[in-house]
Amino acid sequence: MTAKNIPIINLDKPFSGETLRALDSACREWGTFMVVGHGISVVQSQLMESAMKTFFYQTKIAKQAIARTEQNPWGFYDQEFTKNCVDCKEIYDYGPADDKYKQPQWPVAIPDFKTTIQDYYRACEKLSFILLEVIAINLGVSSKQLSKCFYPGNSSFLRLNYYPVQVDGEQSMGVHHHTDAGAITILLQDEQEGLKVFHQGAWSLVEPIEDTLLVNLGDIVQVWSNDRYIAPLHRVIASEKKERFSVPFFFNPDYSADYLPLPSTVDNLNPARYRSINWGEFRSLRADGDYASNGEEVQVSNYRI
Repeated sequence: MTAKNIPIINLDKPFSGETLRALDSACREWGTFMVVGHGISVVQSQLMESAMKTFFYQTKIAKQAIARTEQNPWGFYDQEFTKNCVDCKEIYDYGPADDKYKQPQWPVAIPDFKTTIQDYYRACEKLSFILLEVIAINLGVSSKQLSKCFYPGNSSFLRLNYYPVQVDGEQSMGVHHHTDAGAITILLQDEQEGLKVFHQGAWSLVEPIEDTLLVNLGDIVQVWSNDRYIAPLHRVIASEKKERFSVPFFFNPDYSADYLPLPSTVDNLNPARYRSINWGEFRSLRADGDYASNGEEVQVSNYRI
């Protein structure tokens, strides 16, 4: 099944009544939507895609030279787990340095890579704050209320995904089913389809549309909204015919942030459905499962009241 009715929202006027209503409907019914008028230029997206392909087309030795570790999550990796299963993909993760262990790693043979990555990261961060303000208004709080959780320093990161051609087709999962742990994910994807979202009891294939970005709500927004908004279950099917590339930006709060249902979403008919969650604790538990099959992966459902 193809997700033909997935909402497409123009963000030229993000705080207009029309945009607020459209985004509220998309968050309630889908938890995922496409955006145009998002402020990230076609040229910037093309530079990002070119840098990504140049990186992944390097030799395995060159990529392994900047492999990430359990101490430093930034760099190349090709053995990530989702739902206790190894994903059929290669990744490169970038996030700002925040202590002596977490340091970005750059491929020495691609001189423009660092600038391209950092510029695109900042553009996605800017867009994410705009989306966060719109979501805040729709959930009945001030536009800047939710942004406070992202200071003094958010823990967002940018990921480059490469899904090689797979012989097994439907049996090869580029990424196994999951919801995103953070607040908002902004996805740049190439023309090769493969992303599926679970909607109304069935898996729907998301067809890429040129010059659009896909937005997924994460678990944090679902908690803030007290389940009014959906963090969509999604997965990626590896193709038998063509490789696939994508760039998700994961917009995550400061590690010290605590989140729970907003008072504006709670009343006598809708009591709070989650206890308070600390992002640093939750992220640490979730990240442990990226390296090995360590039992059941932690979910926000573990924090339900």
